[in-house]
Order: sequence, then C-alpha cells, then structure tokens
Amino acid sequence: MNGKERIEKVLQGQWPDQRPVMIHNFMMASREAGISMAEYRSDPKKIAQVHIQAVEKYKLDGVFLDIDTCTTAGALGVPVVLPENETARTTGSHPDLTSLDAVADLPAPDIANDERVQIWVEACRLLKEYFGDEILVRGNCDQLPFSVASMLRGMTEWMMDLMNPESQEKVFQLLDYCTIACEQFVRLMADAGAHLLSHGDSPAGPDMISPDMYVKYAMPYEKKIIDLVHKLNKYYLLHICGDTSAILKDMVATGADALEIDYKTDVNLMHQVCGDCITISGNLNPAGALLSAGPDGVAQEVRDLLNIYNDSPRLIVCSGCVLSPETPAENIDAFVKTVRSS
Repeated sequence: MNGKERIEKVLQGQWPDQRPVMIHNFMMASREAGISMAEYRSDPKKIAQVHIQAVEKYKLDGVFLDIDTCTTAGALGVPVVLPENETARTTGSHPDLTSLDAVADLPAPDIANDERVQIWVEACRLLKEYFGDEILVRGNCDQLPFSVASMLRGMTEWMMDLMNPESQEKVFQLLDYCTIACEQFVRLMADAGAHLLSHGDSPAGPDMISPDMYVKYAMPYEKKIIDLVHKLNKYYLLHICGDTSAILKDMVATGADALEIDYKTDVNLMHQVCGDCITISGNLNPAGALLSAGPDGVAQEVRDLLNIYNDSPRLIVCSGCVLSPETPAENIDAFVKTVRSS
C-alpha cells in the first residue's frame, strides 16, 4: 500500500498493511529547510518544497498543508501581523464590526482572490501535482465559522455576544456570514486536489465555551461544512485543541470522517468513544514527548498509544497539534520507526 491508500483504509475503518503516519509539522519542516515563516507563507513553491522534503525525509504517509490560523479572517478584513519567524496572527477585530449590529452592513464574503488564500490553494495544487495519489494530501482550510466569527468580533466581545439574549439573531447572522467564506475556502482547496480537507475550531472547545454552547453555536456550522465536503467527494477531519472529553460524542456526531484530538484529551476515553466509529488523528504530545523526551521517551509514548488502539484500525498516528520548530529530528525518526516496527 502507498501512503494515501493506508490513510484511506483507516478512514474507512479497515486495517491497512501498517499504521499510517502523518505529522502537523509546517513550522518544524520550515526550520529544517532553512526557510523563515515569512518566506514560507508568501511563496507556494517554498511551501511545497518544505513539505516534500519532510515527507521524503521521514517517510510519511500524508502531507499536512497548513500555514496559519487567521487567513480567512484576514481575507474578510481583520488586521493581521506577519512576523518574520513566527506564524501570522490577528491584531484586533474587524474595524467595521465594533457593534454586532453592523454585521448586516458587511460586504458579501469573497475570499477567492485574496493573495494569502491563493497561496494556500496554489501550494495544495503543487503538492497534489508532485505526490499524485501516492501520498495523501491533507489540505487544511484554516478555521471554521465559530472561530472566524471570534476573530471578526474579537474574543472578549464574541463571548459577551454569545451570553447576551438580545444579540442572538445577530450572532447567527455573523455565523452564517462566516460560513459562506469557509465554504469558499473549501471549494478552492477541493478543486486544488486535496484528498482530505480539514479545519480548526479551537475557540469552540471546552477550554472556552460550555458543551451546550458548542452544540448550539459551533456544531451546526461544522456540520454544514462537513456536508459540503462530502458533496465534493472528499474526506473531512475536524480539529479542536485542548481537552475535548466533554464534547467527543458531539464531535463524532458532526459526521466528520476523522477527528484530530489533542494530547490533553484522555487517550483511554478517546478510544472508548471513538475506537469503533471514527478515525482519530493524534494524539501524541507535541509540547512534551515529541519536543523534549528524547527518542526513547517518544518511542514509549508511541507504543502506549498503539497498545490502547490494538483492537481498532481507526488511528492515524500523529501529533495532537502543531509541532514546535525546535522539535529534534531524532525524535521524529523514533516516532516513525516505532510505528513502522509495531
């Protein structure tokens, strides 16, 4: 089996010839290639170069294309800062959305011609062109509607909006607005050839809002995006950072083909809830073992995960979130070799 075939097997709940491996490694891979974050985010050819080098060096089954967490928000008008050696980040809310009442006056979302969106799309096209159907291309599509809305309003204001009974109509109007932009991103990445589409929605997790609020404000919009992805005949993966134990069953109910689960979620509970019904990508600790435990510690953490999942094929062995650029190459070697030898 090739890498794409392995990952598709586990997405379908079937045993592959060996466990597939993929890593959330764009910062580490850029550092290894001698390319700054500024160079990486501004040149699709360099993005492709970085990921091709990492896939071939570590013998990965999938390439995880990611750039930052604020491209959609930036394309919609949120101010963004682009540091030389760090990921992009927002520096405030949308200047025309100081009041939620102003959502009706926003121009219709149209992110397709945004330069940074086009860089994501072209990088995806180049990776698909290079790997074909040998290596699975996971095209991240930035953030989901709830997360984008939190950036347009600013997190503090957004949390207050959610708690204000008088704001509910406008809250859902903003979420609908953000959904249009997210759907545009999905269509672009699907057309560029990604086999698996994904988003992050971390502000929707239990670290920020209650499970009931997740079900009310975030989950319906996740489902809309997932339904679109399936209409486009693509697989879909949902990622939420932090301890998602309280919403695991709800995340499964979105209809996603896979969940990327952070290391903060108990792996035994993850296996109990998800092992028979949905594929997990994760959940090795990128800030712990993979960064600092050394090869032996990494190998043991991988074996522990594989032992828990020994009765289920539904696992892509992956970091639970993005790797630090300081992650030692020998730790990733140990990670991959341990999976391959199990």
